[in-house]
Amino acid sequence: MPTVSADRLMDICKALLQAAGASTEEAATIARYNIGANLVGHDSHGIILIPTYIDRIKVGHIVPGAPWNIMQETPTSTVIDGNWGFGYVVTDRAMRYTIDKAKQQQVAAATVYRQSHIGRLASYPLMAAREGMIAMITADSGRSAKAVAPFGGAKARLGTNPICFAVPSNLEGPLFFDMATSAAAAGKINVATARGEQVPAGWLIDADGKPSTDPRVLRQGGALLPVGGTEGYKGYGLATIVEILSGLLTGLGYGVEPTGRHNDGCFIAVFNVAAFRDLDTFKQEVTEFARYLKATPPAQGFTEVLYPGEIEFNREQDRRKNGIPVEDATWKKLQDLAQGYGLADKLGL
Repeated sequence: MPTVSADRLMDICKALLQAAGASTEEAATIARYNIGANLVGHDSHGIILIPTYIDRIKVGHIVPGAPWNIMQETPTSTVIDGNWGFGYVVTDRAMRYTIDKAKQQQVAAATVYRQSHIGRLASYPLMAAREGMIAMITADSGRSAKAVAPFGGAKARLGTNPICFAVPSNLEGPLFFDMATSAAAAGKINVATARGEQVPAGWLIDADGKPSTDPRVLRQGGALLPVGGTEGYKGYGLATIVEILSGLLTGLGYGVEPTGRHNDGCFIAVFNVAAFRDLDTFKQEVTEFARYLKATPPAQGFTEVLYPGEIEFNREQDRRKNGIPVEDATWKKLQDLAQGYGLADKLGL
């Protein structure tokens, strides 16, 4: 399994996407978010996805250069149609637009629909946190194929339905919380499959509803379980609310349509801290709160307590210095794409 620098992966990502039809600006945005996920250790949302995105471009499920349209708007809300554009590009612009509204109106929200996969959610609320705002985002795959069984169910009926919050602070790394409402993101199952690894018990059931640790069963009629294990009704409840915010409120709907087109919908909300508290005071109190949590004596089997988001910050420092591991199966796909586009020599693949 090769270990590759972030800069080189960025170059590979941008070159392949542009060869597939993305503009220079689109490719740069996607690479920044995509390799950013690798840097913080979320390889399920990193370079492994680029071959899939290119496949979707080829069949018309992703439209490079798609227009970004506001369909409905008030001073504090926006409804955005991404017209099947790159989800990273569509949602990056939607978050910036919502941040600008929150600067004027103190709170703002947006829904986004008809866009491709938006990747790691944390990237977007962190934009607002850097502007002194609290932000949240939820995402759902609309009527795309489902991967998660309801609590007590034996068949998939929900998406992995992630949710994320980010908060401004004076900490060295950002404080945020980003989770799938399933026991694991579907991308983590794909990574385990590519690496020939098993997954932990409690993540999956097979097509017969029986527990399994074989990641391959997800593509064989199996399903992910909601987060929570024996208390999985909590994850199921969260997933239901995320689907309502990101699927029903956006107009994407629920269930599965026969086209198989991946269609991320999302709900964004941004809150200007200064409308509620002095920003500097708030950031310092969040910092002190995080340090208070970190000062907790560690339980057996742990060496320290981390604040939410700290593990990603630590991984990023390590991977910027030492490189990003890329599974052999993914590296081979990148090599094949580069060869097909005549870029193998240029990219050193």
